[in-house]
Amino acid sequence: MHKFNDKQGFTLIELVIVIVILGIMAAVAIPQFIDLSRDARTAAVAGVAAALSAANTINYAARVENSTKGVVISNCLNMAGALAGGTLPAGAYAITSQAVAPLITTVCVITNGTVSTTFVATGTT
Repeated sequence: MHKFNDKQGFTLIELVIVIVILGIMAAVAIPQFIDLSRDARTAAVAGVAAALSAANTINYAARVENSTKGVVISNCLNMAGALAGGTLPAGAYAITSQAVAPLITTVCVITNGTVSTTFVATGTT
């Protein structure tokens, strides 16, 4: 008869140590993943603000060249009309109402939920 004296496998202590290490790694990683949603919202708002600033530049150049091109900017809210399609992207974006004088560049605020950033608008007639 052949006896197996060599035991194979993991001890209970080794398994517990691995489970503890995995728990510590999960506790460190989960907050990083949760914070990604705020980072994504911040990046989205920054992207829309950059698009509004670019639309401002194009709209101003078009209005200077020919007053029938582009849109009149007398308030920060008018900047949405300067975007391709004439509206803000789908989502809960809101532009704070603020008057913009002709030929004056004004800093405007765009918000999505709790995240806000700024863009520029140059007044046109």
